[in-house]
Amino acid sequence: MNGFNIKTPYSSRRIGDNAPTFVIAEIGKNFIQTKKEKSVKEYLRNAKELVILAKKSGADAVKFQTHNVEDEQLNLKIRAPHFKGDRYEWVSRNTKATPVKEFWIPLKEFCDKEGITFFSTPCSLGAAKILSSLDVALWKVASWDILDFVMLDHIRKSGKPVIISGGASTAEEIDRSISYIQEKNKNLALLHCVSKYPCPPEELNLGTIGFFKKRYDVPIGFSDHSLGIESTLAAVALGAKVIEKHFSLSRSLWGADHRFSMTSASFGKMVTEIRKIEANPGAAQKYLNHEKVKPSLNFSGKVIRDEEKSMKAVFAKALFAGRDIPAGQVIKSDMLYSMRPGLAVGGLQPLHFHMVVGQKSAKDLKKFEPITLEVVKSEI
Repeated sequence: MNGFNIKTPYSSRRIGDNAPTFVIAEIGKNFIQTKKEKSVKEYLRNAKELVILAKKSGADAVKFQTHNVEDEQLNLKIRAPHFKGDRYEWVSRNTKATPVKEFWIPLKEFCDKEGITFFSTPCSLGAAKILSSLDVALWKVASWDILDFVMLDHIRKSGKPVIISGGASTAEEIDRSISYIQEKNKNLALLHCVSKYPCPPEELNLGTIGFFKKRYDVPIGFSDHSLGIESTLAAVALGAKVIEKHFSLSRSLWGADHRFSMTSASFGKMVTEIRKIEANPGAAQKYLNHEKVKPSLNFSGKVIRDEEKSMKAVFAKALFAGRDIPAGQVIKSDMLYSMRPGLAVGGLQPLHFHMVVGQKSAKDLKKFEPITLEVVKSEI
């Protein structure tokens, strides 16, 4: 029987076999709601309002996204297909909007007081260290970062449960990520995900859930970026033990994720239906037979869709010098950053992190210069 326990200051919650579906309201960055920048106090008020609504809607947990622009995003002009703003400016804004003392600490304390599990997706090692200082109960790793061994090395050593998403990834890449994490930490769950925002229900490849259940001995869930609740409920019927859906005050607000998020009323309806399916599995059949769901059930396996490839070009990472490194210097782990956009700049994938550490730099490196084979060519 696979699964693990999440321990919070107020309770212990199991994820896995014979446990209720763990429902996550993905608030992400939806506390940012206007193009014009606001104060940290307003962002915190927005975040707290979303937490209260998520709890009232039946969510077991609220999840945010934590950024640290210094070691996450290169200062290059690049745009993501789903949100046309400049990525460096957007990540910088998120970093500035969420200082630890004024935002993350009071938000975590608020969630503890409200009795709802708080956690967040770190988007870099620097962001993971921020979350470690908050003593989060568990981790979420985004699809783009499942091979970021710079960050994963920190996360896997924490002893806290880890949930990873498998969007825009091959089965072999997921194999590698799971194997790496489980070398140090067996408490792991995997979410099926298609990294398209929003994703039409017929393109969700829900048959992948069964493929994952056969391939991995970990709890399997579903991170759903489609509109509506039919696909989510079908995923629960197929055995998903974790459900993640984006959550907002309104789909008309400004920002990257509002337009494909759920509001409180629809989220609450989804949770109610999930609990009905748990109490009576026969209630799920209508969702498996739904015309929007059926096409996605016919696929078994794991593929990367064309739209995911274009997203990966923006979000995939590479290794960079995190400081000036002179030729002949032995490269240490704290000298390396894993940053986006790796594919646009070139450089070794972060999964080569342990191969690079301990090698001598074959040339002078400036901070933010990519780590290539040429840099360590005498050793690798």
